[in-house]
Amino acid sequence: MQVSFACTDHGLKRSSEPNKQNTSSPNPTSAARARFRTVALIARSLGGEILSPWPVSSPVTHFFSVWFCRNLGKSGLRVSCLGLAEQLMTIAYENGVNLFDTAEVYAAGRRSSLVITTKLYWGGRAMTYAINQGMAMYWGTSRWSAMEIMEAYSVARQFNLIPPVCEQAEYHFFQREKVEVQLPELYHKIGVGVVSWSPLACGIITGKYDNGVPESSRAAMKSYQWLKEKIVSEDGQKQQTKLKELSHVAEKLSCSLPQLAVAWCLRNEGVSSVLMGTSSPAQLTENLGAIQVIPKITPQIASEIDKILGNKPHSKKDYHH
Repeated sequence: MQVSFACTDHGLKRSSEPNKQNTSSPNPTSAARARFRTVALIARSLGGEILSPWPVSSPVTHFFSVWFCRNLGKSGLRVSCLGLAEQLMTIAYENGVNLFDTAEVYAAGRRSSLVITTKLYWGGRAMTYAINQGMAMYWGTSRWSAMEIMEAYSVARQFNLIPPVCEQAEYHFFQREKVEVQLPELYHKIGVGVVSWSPLACGIITGKYDNGVPESSRAAMKSYQWLKEKIVSEDGQKQQTKLKELSHVAEKLSCSLPQLAVAWCLRNEGVSSVLMGTSSPAQLTENLGAIQVIPKITPQIASEIDKILGNKPHSKKDYHH
């Protein structure tokens, strides 16, 4: 299991403690140490400010201001609904992205406006200590079950510790149950938000594997043999057939299939942010265009997508109606 750790500067207060004053002056050496630890840093979010290459009064900027930032669960942290998981941070930041899922961020720039996450093993008391010391603002889990998250929350309350505020979970067309059924209950009970990852199913949804596995693709690498086996399997071939049908839906909405996939993830109100992985500026620009596709996914379009996929999960409540 992993935990995600959000680090920030000493002057930043958590939303649950608005009146708490930091009376101690941080030691410069300690502050420097904290900055370069493997826990990585996260600084304050953009709040209501949207950084955009378009004029402030343009319709595009207004659209981004409405759709681009969301609260992380029921915490006070505002994050961009699209997060970047690789190294094209400058382009992303200039387009309003403020959530970066990497630790290689120690370069010149406005890090006080960025939200950056990394992975650690230990949670619980260690996270509470880090937050109380001003080294972090929040912590969350990654790939934990709903039961494990609930247990962590209960233990935190029992021993007066700070509970997690979010869960990183895989979510895409072919992986739905956890995010759509299990985690919403946690959100309503304890306020845990969702940061989803792999919206394109490790590249399967991009269409690059329509005609087999290209030599230059990730699935052709030795360390990704499992992905290749998944693609060429019977289930993988069925997924490719469904993707061809979904491409017609994308054409109807005047967008690409990857844009439809990312927008579909973001349409879920329980998802605070979607982590993306890109290998070129062109891919990043394409993914960012998914924001404008969200309002096009009407209930009718969503129903059409569900019909094609045939895997809509149902909660226990649905069976009682």
